Amino acid sequence: MSEARRLFGTDVAPVASERVTVGDVSFTLEEGALRHLRLGNREMIRGVAFLVRDRDWGTLLPQWSVVSREATQDRFSLHLMAVFESGGTKLTASLHILCEPRGMVVTAEFAPDGPFETNRAGFTVLHPAALSGCPVAVMHSDGTVEDALFPKLIDPWQPFKDIASLTHKADGLTVCCTFGGDTFEMEDQRQWGDASYKTYVRPLALPWPYVLTQGETVTQSVAISWQKTGAVPGRPSAPELSDTVVFPDMALLVTAEDVQRLAVRPEDILSVSPQRLLCHVDMAGGDSAPSFAVFARLQYILPALTYDLELVCGFSEPPLTELSRAKALMEVAGFRPDSVMVCPTVDRQSTPPGSIWPECPPLAEIHSASAEVFEGVLRGGGMVSFFPELNRKRPPVGMLDFVSHSLCPIVHAADDLSVMETLEMIPHITRTARAIIGEKAYRIGPSTIAMRQNPYGQRTIPNPGLDRICMADDDPRHRAAFGAAYAIGLACALAPAGVAVWTPSEVHGPRGLSDPLREALTLLASCAGEPVHKATVEDGFAEMWVGDRRITANLTHRVRGGLGPYEWTVTTAQGAGG
Repeated sequence: MSEARRLFGTDVAPVASERVTVGDVSFTLEEGALRHLRLGNREMIRGVAFLVRDRDWGTLLPQWSVVSREATQDRFSLHLMAVFESGGTKLTASLHILCEPRGMVVTAEFAPDGPFETNRAGFTVLHPAALSGCPVAVMHSDGTVEDALFPKLIDPWQPFKDIASLTHKADGLTVCCTFGGDTFEMEDQRQWGDASYKTYVRPLALPWPYVLTQGETVTQSVAISWQKTGAVPGRPSAPELSDTVVFPDMALLVTAEDVQRLAVRPEDILSVSPQRLLCHVDMAGGDSAPSFAVFARLQYILPALTYDLELVCGFSEPPLTELSRAKALMEVAGFRPDSVMVCPTVDRQSTPPGSIWPECPPLAEIHSASAEVFEGVLRGGGMVSFFPELNRKRPPVGMLDFVSHSLCPIVHAADDLSVMETLEMIPHITRTARAIIGEKAYRIGPSTIAMRQNPYGQRTIPNPGLDRICMADDDPRHRAAFGAAYAIGLACALAPAGVAVWTPSEVHGPRGLSDPLREALTLLASCAGEPVHKATVEDGFAEMWVGDRRITANLTHRVRGGLGPYEWTVTTAQGAGG
């Protein structure tokens, strides 16, 4: 096995990156994208990229070529050409980057050679999530200025619209971004796990997909300037953990298709020893009786585990009618779950800003019916999709025993660094979720690197080449050292939120159990119920002191702190609670 395959599950090389320095300014260049624009060690902008999305919000990967390049101590310029292809039509973009010690300008001119369908074509600018709560002046297209703050809790909608420029103050710097060529707005990208607020082109209230026509040339620009304004504040200390926080139960997602194999090889689950199995049933997908029957069989074969039901319903009939039919099928099969989490099938798809909400019975009516039908069983709500959907359509918390949502780190970016950076945003997600659900039991549904279902399009993206692709249904890193380190990082990020149950893997399939992930999950399953004394994810390390053990993972591709790339270790934590 090659070293790349051991670390990443694939021999496909990551995108090459280059560190560029201009005076005291530095950034990383990845083909046409700029990342981590810094003045000294102070990050000003998380990223600037020219992106093209297809109708399913998949990111099109272009062919890049260098036209010209000049680099001196106090000036960097680069001219690139990019060719995007979709549906047999090509979109050609000319990208210019100019950076000097006091400012940067990035411009793009692009045009298709025929009708080109896209959901978005243009610049995105990422502001660091560390700006949470910092002041920002928003200039609108009419010249008016709005004095505001970057949201602390995650904003479910766009915090700022109609943006001509953004000027923020943080870390002793004033940084101004001026946008040209189209209408920009911002979304709080932390809710997908991205470590940023994203300012993007073309308002979501406008129709999408839209078509760029042959002969139409579009020009856009982003100009960034900065100046020092004061002393640099120290970093805030990490919040202390509550004395009552314990590590959550682990569940594994099991589908009806898994049961036949598990009947022959129950050790596939028992080798990890999770506390629970999450059984998925889709009442909207056809006859559900066989699914309940096979789960009842599994419950007979493995009676020591706790069984949770993730029940998706179409609700074309009144909720009481459909849920009563589900209960009858369960009783006939003999399937007795400990909990039932009910989610309308329409909520598996996201409803973006400006869109019309699909028809669906009110959530209060759905969960009132659930309380009547599943009396005596723990009842949950929330989303089988991700946190943005929960944040935008909030459940009637008072009617529920627990609230759940899932996580996915490859919605907007799939490179190695971006995936690991999403772990640092989980405290932002859980803090906002707690503001919604209070002290109600909090569960994290199936959360793997790859995406099991795409709320933002009609399909997940196939990945036969085992590449790093956004919204892919199969990510090779899940089955490699990277995936094990990611799972440990996820555990460390979730632990302070007092989560009751987490589901870090499916049992079989591309998002299922395999080494080395199995070894990491076996360790983490054994931590359930143990007190958590410390849990952090920062500076490329994940660390957790749980019970009398200290678990540490290197989340980078470099040797750091005595650990190899994506290596993890567990030791006895002497005095962990002291």
